[in-house]
Amino acid sequence: HLYRPTVASRPHFKQVLTGRTFNSGKQTIKLCHRLQESLLSSESGYSNYRGILNWCVTVTMRVLDGPLFLFQLHRYGILVDPIQVVSLFLKDPYSWPAACLIIVSNVFIMAALYTERRLAVGTISEGTGAFLYCVNLGAILCFPSATVLIVNSMTPVGGVFALGVYTVLLLKLYSYKDVNKWCREIRQAKARTLSRSNSCPSVHRANGNAVHSHVTYPGNLTHRDMYYFIFAPTLCYELNFPRSPRIRKRFLLRRLLEMLFLMQLQVGLIQQWMVPTVQNSMKPFQNMELSRMVERLLKLAVPNHLIWLIFFYWFFHSSMNFVAELMQFGDREFYRDWWNSETVPYFWANWNIPVHKWCLRHFYKPMLRRGVNKLPAQIAVFLLSAFFHEYLVSIPLKMFRLWAFMGMMAQVPLALFVARFLRGNYGNAAVWMSLIIGQPIAVLMYVHDYYVLHYGGVSEARTA
Repeated sequence: HLYRPTVASRPHFKQVLTGRTFNSGKQTIKLCHRLQESLLSSESGYSNYRGILNWCVTVTMRVLDGPLFLFQLHRYGILVDPIQVVSLFLKDPYSWPAACLIIVSNVFIMAALYTERRLAVGTISEGTGAFLYCVNLGAILCFPSATVLIVNSMTPVGGVFALGVYTVLLLKLYSYKDVNKWCREIRQAKARTLSRSNSCPSVHRANGNAVHSHVTYPGNLTHRDMYYFIFAPTLCYELNFPRSPRIRKRFLLRRLLEMLFLMQLQVGLIQQWMVPTVQNSMKPFQNMELSRMVERLLKLAVPNHLIWLIFFYWFFHSSMNFVAELMQFGDREFYRDWWNSETVPYFWANWNIPVHKWCLRHFYKPMLRRGVNKLPAQIAVFLLSAFFHEYLVSIPLKMFRLWAFMGMMAQVPLALFVARFLRGNYGNAAVWMSLIIGQPIAVLMYVHDYYVLHYGGVSEARTA
């Protein structure tokens, strides 16, 4: 479904620029987006949640954390303070380095757009365009990281947010480069006059529904089309995205209320449940007391996992559907049934569909076409993912420990083990256990190292 036309078949591919499908002889090719609802939406009709049963069994082993939460509430009182969250983003209320860094990203967006315009009319060669893109994409990777490391007023949370925005921008502009290059290879467009883009048009309505027309290359090379793609909840560029006929106001309101409620719930659980547990874990980790380390790890496992699940729903369902509804973006497949995963690769291929589609379309399949075998190509995808996981953690914390990188690469032997020895429900339970136990280990490692690096050691913590 994520096919790039070959040079030999270019003359047969004109329909790729104007339609959802196009033909090459007897083969029909589909683009990577289609009109569909998210699985957890009532409109999808999806009902297979068998993996949740394994989750319930696994989490039941830590059911005593419910009383533990009540015990912490009784011992420490109410620790929830929504106003305190602001200090995670800002050290100085008059200095907003993360916000300024994000605003500067428009420079790189414009650089990509005007490079494509010059390529479309042939005023620069493909080699020059490739060089300009290398400089632009390299700057997107290096400039924000250097800024986060140098600017003292940048908080870790602000740094994560800014680097996350730039990482998304890097992947989007790489896809933008590839798709426009494929269009030039197909159309052989040189010295053509730019036509008006209809990729994000002013639309007319028929029977109360918006009617969107199609755009052809190079008419997509406009500011409106570019910024529609930048804000759209996808990493893969197309000239004509599937569009929903109208904005459903009730659907939009439900997603907005979910976003607000779940954000406050996450903040409350982190402040009330996770922070005391993490603080009490520092002393055992400093003294390498194995039994107490395991105890603290298990105490952290359930709250961390619960917050991760809430974050998944908040981000991939509520937030992305909210943005998609506002922009009338029709493809709502932001995740698949990862909770039913019986293998590790199935989980990683289905819990984050935008990233999976990008990796498949712009990284994995291009390697296969160059003759790389499937296993090395799959390992290369994990390497790329591991790099960005470490990039988004180590730089904002201003320390390099490679825990996130090693955690991601550990998925490779885990995947081989589960595929060889575990099947069905056992494989699904193994995937759930890796999520419940693996993440708290990384959290404790980074928090411990951060305290040691920035505070010169770990003070005596309260015991729970």
